[in-house]
Amino acid sequence: MLMNEVIAVFLLLLLCKTGFELWLDVLNRNHVRRHADAPPEALREVMPKETYRRAVEYTLAKNRFGMVETVWGVVVLVAVIVSGVLPWFYDAVAGGPDPSVWREGMFFVAVLILLSVPGLPLEWWSQFRLEERFGFNKTTLKLWISDRIKGLAVGLVIGYPLICVLLALVTWGGDYWWVWAFAFFFAFQLVMMVLYPMLIMPLFNKFTPLPEGELRRRLMDLADRTGFKAKTIQVMDGSRRSTHSNAFFTGFGRFRRIVLFDTLMEQLEKPELEAVLAHEIGHYKKGHIPRMLGLSAVMVLLGFWVIAWLAESAWFYEGFGFDPAASGLAPAFLLFALLSGLVTFWLSPLFNVLSRKHEYEADAFARDAVGEPEPLVGALRKLSEKNLSNLTPHPLYSAMHYSHPTLVERETALKQA
Repeated sequence: MLMNEVIAVFLLLLLCKTGFELWLDVLNRNHVRRHADAPPEALREVMPKETYRRAVEYTLAKNRFGMVETVWGVVVLVAVIVSGVLPWFYDAVAGGPDPSVWREGMFFVAVLILLSVPGLPLEWWSQFRLEERFGFNKTTLKLWISDRIKGLAVGLVIGYPLICVLLALVTWGGDYWWVWAFAFFFAFQLVMMVLYPMLIMPLFNKFTPLPEGELRRRLMDLADRTGFKAKTIQVMDGSRRSTHSNAFFTGFGRFRRIVLFDTLMEQLEKPELEAVLAHEIGHYKKGHIPRMLGLSAVMVLLGFWVIAWLAESAWFYEGFGFDPAASGLAPAFLLFALLSGLVTFWLSPLFNVLSRKHEYEADAFARDAVGEPEPLVGALRKLSEKNLSNLTPHPLYSAMHYSHPTLVERETALKQA
């Protein structure tokens, strides 16, 4: 009876989340269609009419595909949770009166790998049908397969030892193992912030120093002028996979570096690139990175506490078909990873509010750094056009899914001061 009750709660939470997600998709779809013939007056100059029509088509196509992805993800999750395959697989891989950390870690990693397989056809369709249709895809099938093999290898090399150490801390750390697990995991995150751009990203993309010239001088002068002492500015070959563009900086302290997509450099003029870089520097100067790290630390600590509580709850194990007396902590870790989104999904508007606040602050910093709003406004408009962005998202959909303000909101804020 307990198992039926726990599964019923799981299905109810999943139904609420999925139903709301699909309703939001329909709401946003209808909102976009209402503006399909012409954008609002404030956006008439952003895109030519034909480009705007393509942006609407792209938005609607992604909307349809996103709904398919949502439903398919739910089908896979329900099948895995309700069928009893997880307890069976646990017994096969890590079962026994005293399961070892290594076998429990293998169970955790193997399940996550196997759960990624059903999504591969949808990933392929997204890349080679949806993105291809609208001219964004530059990836070859060989590169696409290579990326996934490399991703799997990196996940195994990093993820397997990581989960094994976390599971071992249960024995080493006593009743408060979750505090030690948090400390180790957070320290690992900080180390990866330095190592990831140096060791992992070059496995997937080529990074080259920005050549000497006017653009490099302007960007380095901007960095010096704003107190952002960057060792180098690098160009990433984003065009190898897509025509979408971006800019970011990685690492912290003396390890930080500025990265520009080559597609971004092709799409923007020098003053606009300077404004985009100033925006990224604004995130650093305004303290957004340590603030988000602090919030992440709180969420991770809370997550480990929840896992520790669930691990002591026999009803949790029994409810999903596991034997509490013969199971280690791996099932609690796995079920938390699979099911925590049913709760955290409803917190996304709160995180988006904070993220949007940071974007407004970085925009204002960029405006002040370059002396006027026009370069950043021009960059945002061009990026919206080149990426066929949705210029008319429904406000509720935007609140739930957008970590950045809309183009109209950013332009309005930039021009108010």
